[in-house]
Amino acid sequence: MKNEELAKIFFAMSQYLQMQDIAFKPQAYEKAAFTIQTLPEDIEDIFQKGGEKALESLPGIGKSIAEKIKEYLTTGAIGEYEQLKKKFPVDIENLTAVEGIGPKTIKILYQKLKIKNLADLEKAAQEGKIRRLSGFGIKSEQNILQAIAFLKKSTGRFLLGEILPVVKNVWQKLNSLKEVQQVSPAGSVRRRKETIGDVDFLVVSDNPAKVMDYFCSLPGIIKILAKGETRSSVRMRQGFDMDIRVVPAQSYGAALQYFTGSKEHNIVLRKLAMDKGFKLNEYGLFRSGKMIVCAKEEDVYKNLGLCWMEPELRENQGEIEAALAQAKGKQSLPKLIGYNDILGDLHVHSNWDGGADSLQELALFAIEMGYQYLGIADHTKFLRIEKGLDEKKLAQRSGAIQALNRKLATQGYHFRILEGCEANIMPDGSLDIAQQALSKLDYVIAGIHSQMKMPALQMTERIIKAMQNPYVNIISHPTGRLLQKRDEYEIDFEKILQAAQKTNTILEINSFPARLDLKDVFIKKAKEAGVKMVINSDAHQKEQMHFVEYGIAQARRGWAEKKDIINTLPLNKLLACFGEKQKIK
Repeated sequence: MKNEELAKIFFAMSQYLQMQDIAFKPQAYEKAAFTIQTLPEDIEDIFQKGGEKALESLPGIGKSIAEKIKEYLTTGAIGEYEQLKKKFPVDIENLTAVEGIGPKTIKILYQKLKIKNLADLEKAAQEGKIRRLSGFGIKSEQNILQAIAFLKKSTGRFLLGEILPVVKNVWQKLNSLKEVQQVSPAGSVRRRKETIGDVDFLVVSDNPAKVMDYFCSLPGIIKILAKGETRSSVRMRQGFDMDIRVVPAQSYGAALQYFTGSKEHNIVLRKLAMDKGFKLNEYGLFRSGKMIVCAKEEDVYKNLGLCWMEPELRENQGEIEAALAQAKGKQSLPKLIGYNDILGDLHVHSNWDGGADSLQELALFAIEMGYQYLGIADHTKFLRIEKGLDEKKLAQRSGAIQALNRKLATQGYHFRILEGCEANIMPDGSLDIAQQALSKLDYVIAGIHSQMKMPALQMTERIIKAMQNPYVNIISHPTGRLLQKRDEYEIDFEKILQAAQKTNTILEINSFPARLDLKDVFIKKAKEAGVKMVINSDAHQKEQMHFVEYGIAQARRGWAEKKDIINTLPLNKLLACFGEKQKIK
């Protein structure tokens, strides 16, 4: 798929244009990038079937951008993009990956210090050159060095949201081959880890040579690392490696279990097998040198006296002990929330605060997704860059939502748009919007969007004070992390949980691929503390509402069940859940 490549190019073009203070065009390219990134099908297939007209039918893709997509698909390059790179010969993708470094900062650093890449940036900061520039200082320089160090730790790994669409596409193609009887991804992508190193596929086939030939000819491959009779390895254009193995049908279950991992899970499982007189490896389960047929994963676990467990649980976090107990009749493994259990998204941004889509467009898309309700949580006034709403605009938007709800009802839709907002938690824990305005909403989300480097005690108190606000129902992206870019806030999470319990405040599992916040360990702690959670997309355009899949995966990795997540509830029960907060007013 060339979706990710084109999305990266359009994101870069948006940033290059921002460097030149060009109006409107950066937003157009960014919207196109988001559209392409979230497409469920290959954009090349769309173009081949319907040409430029099919491209122009996509959200946010006008004639000019459609022409550039065509140019890339037919020539492998976009002329305007190449010109922008010559004008500003900087590594825009990696430089903007550094927290606090945006396009305009890059322009200043390039013009003043000739900084073109991460190595230049790090060297200039280490030599104390950045602090001398107007608008910078010692603290800015130190923050840059810290951000670069954090970035280096993530080298060689890719976001689940970047990898999974590619994996699904390859999986579908392999599954369509008549020579393939069974196929599955394995490894960390099957366990839905938040970041992925490489990708493994396992296949059962009577004609492995045909499978190897097909696999090694897939689009997007830049190098064949190895090609054998039953195993091949390739390097994808995005930078990750992809392996495939063909295994006998009688070993498929054992191989799938072994290559799914995790390593820690497998070590405990192999020890358990040895204690029971078995030998377990990637080829199968053996007793006294004789292989026990394990065509399914369930066969491996059953022979070891265990219940089968979902791949997302396999991190040696107590799942094997729980499976042993459950096999003896004690319900210990969680019945994980399903990928189709969410009934509505409560954190979606509309064009009222700079999002891409209107209220109606968002509502109709949510209806297509099978949702019963949709919560519009536009930013409030502190976030001017996001066109945050003040009290007057919030009231105007409420009127628009109510009118649209009436319209949808007359058209026969059993669906409701909820009036919410994402208020900003100020440094002292207060919100940036009047209590009276909040009191008129169906629910309120509050989140931190500034001053993220506060000491742990201060940051913890800041969040707890926001929780104590009688109108705050949900804390968005509670730890503030950005995967591969920014670490969590310094907070006392145990105290956060205690406050959430006491105030009936819900913690968000933010599905945006770069966030996935809360992390799985914190989700499990919240579940054990009886703190309710909500899985939201944080979508800024309608297609991003599909990001909820990543949030569900994260919830499953944290052992969350349907009962732990409030937006698995029908509307009346959801509103009653919000009403619990009102009891502390």
